[in-house]
Amino acid sequence: MNRQIIDEKTGIGYTLQANYYLSKLALPAEEERPIGIWGQRHRRYLKENHRILYYNLLTPCNLNGHLADIDKQAEELFSQLVKEYADKQGVTE
Repeated sequence: MNRQIIDEKTGIGYTLQANYYLSKLALPAEEERPIGIWGQRHRRYLKENHRILYYNLLTPCNLNGHLADIDKQAEELFSQLVKEYADKQGVTE
């Protein structure tokens, strides 16, 4: 019995596992970008409160990029707010 076959129409390969042929499909590699505290909090918020959006971002491998963008925006906003507050209070350190 053939352990591996390839469908001529689709070009998808199949491997024999026990008594079943399973497709050799894989998701594309997602770009690795660091996610800080704000991105992690946003991930938890999406997972708990907006599951459909969370899974819609997760399925096509867009979640990591989205969380990295959110983290960068939040970090910039946080830095801007701290600077404005320090200027308003007259803090020089």
